[in-house]
Amino acid sequence: MSFIKRLKQNLDRPRQERPFGSGWLSGSGALLAGITGCLLLLVMHYPGIFQTPDLAEFITESHLRLVLQVVLLLGYAFALTSLLLSRDKILGWTALFLVIFASLIGPPDDGSTYTAPLYFGLDFFILNALFVGFLFIPLERYFPNYEDQTVFRPEWQEDMFYYLVSSLLVQVLTFITLLPSNLITTYVDLGPVQSWIFNLPFLVQLGLIMLASDLVQYWVHRVFHMVPALWRFHAIHHSAKSMDWMSGARMHFVEIAILRSMTAIPMFTLGFDPAAIQGYVLIVYFYSSFIHSNIGWNLTRAEPWVVTPRFHHWHHGAEPEAIDINYAIHFPVLDKIFGTHHMPEDRWPERYGVAGEQVPRGFIKQFLHPFTKKTLPPEDPDQTPAE
Repeated sequence: MSFIKRLKQNLDRPRQERPFGSGWLSGSGALLAGITGCLLLLVMHYPGIFQTPDLAEFITESHLRLVLQVVLLLGYAFALTSLLLSRDKILGWTALFLVIFASLIGPPDDGSTYTAPLYFGLDFFILNALFVGFLFIPLERYFPNYEDQTVFRPEWQEDMFYYLVSSLLVQVLTFITLLPSNLITTYVDLGPVQSWIFNLPFLVQLGLIMLASDLVQYWVHRVFHMVPALWRFHAIHHSAKSMDWMSGARMHFVEIAILRSMTAIPMFTLGFDPAAIQGYVLIVYFYSSFIHSNIGWNLTRAEPWVVTPRFHHWHHGAEPEAIDINYAIHFPVLDKIFGTHHMPEDRWPERYGVAGEQVPRGFIKQFLHPFTKKTLPPEDPDQTPAE
């Protein structure tokens, strides 16, 4: 068996074959630390290519060095723990090699001045995955809705790759997102409206951004369900058969471009304070992970007012009653107004995925899927339970 296949087999080891104390959890954590350390070094050695300029204003080189030291120390500790506990030591040895390699390379003595016309937000991916992951993984572990679902559930590598791609292409996506808004502000004079909105209190502006963006997103989202050609793109997002903080990242590039550019129009044309816009963007990043997460909190009192994980999980359900419902991302009242609200009392969907058809596995195949005419046969519902 090749090294890659053996490593993948160990990462995908069934839950019953990786009990606490088997060294699997520490080995997987060490491997993630080793990979993170190597990626951080890429950012530090080639900031002109892999560092996001806006993020670099807040996350300096000294911050990256501190994060690197912490990650490598954790990597050493986890790798040694895994080697002591595990009978199959491939995770531990692979992680230890990566951690040692990163330690020997080390950060640069002098910052690189090499720049490129197109940068890739590798630092954005690392910090986003680290902070959001460290927040939601413990919450999903201790307050799970589906208790048998593990941190490294089936298809987790696929969703993490989506996380990576959308982060690396942050410059391209930002340009596409702002393009319609820039065209509108160029040809339409919204001065009086912009001045009035800009002078509103911060919290009022934040609430208006959320409401306006959600209203636009509701209808864009609904159109993706109604138009067959657009549904083939959106089906990629619905193809996840398990729901957790990573599953929301599974989106086709075309859908991301359309959805973000349309929902950004009210945010960037109506004159909102940049501070309110930044606050909304921060909320969206965490909120998207929250509503997709495997957190089974009882939020009955909040459910009439804001979108909760149970509300959005029903949108992803594969049962007949879950088809074409719950399009709102922030305020479920929009679904009530437009007749698409569905919240069975004290129930969650029994399974997830695309009902009636099969979406291929793998990023490349899923990217090409909307452009092909071939329709895969539906999967057996009995074989696609919530993991």
